[in-house]
Amino acid sequence: MSDRIQGLELSYDEWLTLIQEQFGAKKFVADQICQWIYQKKVFDWNGMTNLSKDLRAALAERVSIVPPVLVERQISADGTKKYLWELSDGARVESVLMDHGNHLTACLSSQVGCPLKCAFCATGRDGFERNMTAGEIVGHFLAMEADLGKPIGNVVFMGMGEPLLNFVNVERAIRCLLEPKMRGMGVRHVTISTAGVADGIRKLADSGLGVYLCLSLHAPNDELRSRLMPINERYPLPQVLDALKYWQGKTGVRLTVEYVLIKGVTDLPELAYELPTLFSDLQTYVNLIPYNPVIPSFSRPSASRIEPFAKILRELGMEVEVRREKGTDIDAACGQLRAKKDRPGERETRKR
Repeated sequence: MSDRIQGLELSYDEWLTLIQEQFGAKKFVADQICQWIYQKKVFDWNGMTNLSKDLRAALAERVSIVPPVLVERQISADGTKKYLWELSDGARVESVLMDHGNHLTACLSSQVGCPLKCAFCATGRDGFERNMTAGEIVGHFLAMEADLGKPIGNVVFMGMGEPLLNFVNVERAIRCLLEPKMRGMGVRHVTISTAGVADGIRKLADSGLGVYLCLSLHAPNDELRSRLMPINERYPLPQVLDALKYWQGKTGVRLTVEYVLIKGVTDLPELAYELPTLFSDLQTYVNLIPYNPVIPSFSRPSASRIEPFAKILRELGMEVEVRREKGTDIDAACGQLRAKKDRPGERETRKR
């Protein structure tokens, strides 16, 4: 029924209001429901056995708790899992689960497709459909945990879409994940990645969320960045850097800079010398990402080009790490996610 309340869209305060005012139940019942959904991953009212039968029946008539449907699960040779989810309107998004040995990280999407059309990225090539709702964002994370059968400790918004172009829903979803009565994640376990939406960075600073932020930079000057990332025309680097200084001034949190190394394009030594001057007034950590195969006209540089680039940055005082790729063989790595529409039914495939 179209007029049913979507439970995954509700904040904790909204659950309190709903349970007390519309169902005449005590406040603690909202706590019980949130525990079932967010901690036990029970999405069926009949399974919430510490609620009365009458209340369960009343809730079932008016409130739906429907996470996205799993269409496909792929497993990489390195253990990375990529999920394809179908949302209630038939739209599809992907997410990725990365196992780092001592912790798990969920890479979540925030939009169906992506409007940015970066030259080196697969996601924007299928176009942009719409923003994901807060409930859809929360839902595909909870569905990943349910599939895995255990909690996932870290969340990064580095999947499909630009999170800060869907700020309202991303913020709402994060608050549900952080809420102690709901998922109860720690603020330092959530990271947002942005291609440089300057006004969104300022909104994030003012929101008080305090989560980590990554800047997808990929070029140290406006000329090259505009060639690779059309968003730079709307938000050129000086504007982005001003917003980042504002954000760091309010949060005191170190910024991560993501930089894709593309052979003969972004891996030139002279570009490495430009980077430190951009961030002289910011506390940063640079994550170098060797290009993952997506667009035939771009290629990954060899180690003989990557290491000298990293060495220059270190010698100039920057803290640098070369990212170890995960999930490339199942198109789950940076820049490879796409909302495939031609896959019927649920299935699992493994790469060995």
